[in-house]
Amino acid sequence: MSPRKSAAEARRTRHRIIERSVAIASVEGLEGLTIGRLATDLEMSKAGVLGHFGTKQALQLAALEEASAIFSRTVWEPAAPSAPGLTRLRAICEAWITYLERERDTFPGGCFFTTASVEFDARGGPVRDTVARLLILWRRRLIGELRRAVEAGELPPATDPEQIAYELLGIYMALNQAIQLFADPTAPDRTRRAVNRLLGDASV
Repeated sequence: MSPRKSAAEARRTRHRIIERSVAIASVEGLEGLTIGRLATDLEMSKAGVLGHFGTKQALQLAALEEASAIFSRTVWEPAAPSAPGLTRLRAICEAWITYLERERDTFPGGCFFTTASVEFDARGGPVRDTVARLLILWRRRLIGELRRAVEAGELPPATDPEQIAYELLGIYMALNQAIQLFADPTAPDRTRRAVNRLLGDASV
């Protein structure tokens, strides 16, 4: 095998390991990732799995970054072409519902970051810091769109973007719980009504 093909095969194998890690961690948490479990699931040797990451922590961090990339592709990228401000924010909110409803093959345990934040919120270390960093980045993105909406006159001048972002995050945590724990078919529509009310739709 040529060095180029060997490198490409290594990248494909690494990606397979990360994909499976994301699926496992969404159900069992990042601490549920074990080299033995992955080796069995992927029909690899333990040494073969470990050789791509070196440590369990490195595997956990790789799974977090992959989950973040999937979230961005599913929620942010479909909304990004929309006009900045309230139009884009509404597109984000709708894509976010779709993400929680339909990404069941990728995230069989529901929202990856809800699981990770509960698992690591009382711990220290690089994994906890990465979970916090990624969630802070997402909150800042929401705040940015809310500020644009205020500047454009789409929301009242007295609107507090940080407060609205805080409440949006709470709404979507509730949606994840309603889907995952209660299998509530009304949850997506309830979420839409909550978002419309929060963003000033007088019809709800």
